[in-house]
Amino acid sequence: MKEITATGQTVREAVDSALAQLKTTEERTEITIVDEGKRGILGIFGSRPAVIKAVIKINPIEEAEKFLLQVSDKMGAPVEIETVKDGKNVQFILSGEKIALLIGKRGQTLNSLQYLTQLVINRYSDQYINIMLDAENYRQRRVDTLIQLAERLADQAIRTGKNVALEPMPSYERKIIHTALVNNRKIETFSDGNDPHRHIVISPVKK
Repeated sequence: MKEITATGQTVREAVDSALAQLKTTEERTEITIVDEGKRGILGIFGSRPAVIKAVIKINPIEEAEKFLLQVSDKMGAPVEIETVKDGKNVQFILSGEKIALLIGKRGQTLNSLQYLTQLVINRYSDQYINIMLDAENYRQRRVDTLIQLAERLADQAIRTGKNVALEPMPSYERKIIHTALVNNRKIETFSDGNDPHRHIVISPVKK
């Protein structure tokens, strides 16, 4: 966090001096007036300069982008980032030649990276920000895959009359399964186990 003290004949002059030194704008700076100063007699005798402290506000989204760029470079898979903001929700869309390395098996690497980025962005934010990390439209492709899987295993549970347990999934993926099958009256779904092994069970409804 960069902080400087600046002076001027007036508070305005001191602020302008600080902004020039920091090479930033007032909107991105936190200003604290230390001394409003004193003009003095005839503007000379007994005068005292105005003193302010200026601190550059850290932009949480920029810090998250910086984190993603650093991690991807270290993994040997540099990326470009498209950032989409919607209120307290922020989506980072990654693209690059080796993007598959950042997605990982069944999106496990992408999920871990999303969790870490969530920690970074909220470390610097005054209010909670929810993020979603995506790459090559993986999230939507994963949703489609999970819905197809849910329907296929529901049919299996109905056909065999036995419970079907799915592989462990993060909470938002389990929610996709629950939602996909909520209107199927022949089965019911519930989560079982503890994280990181918590999973969904599809159970046929007993007649």
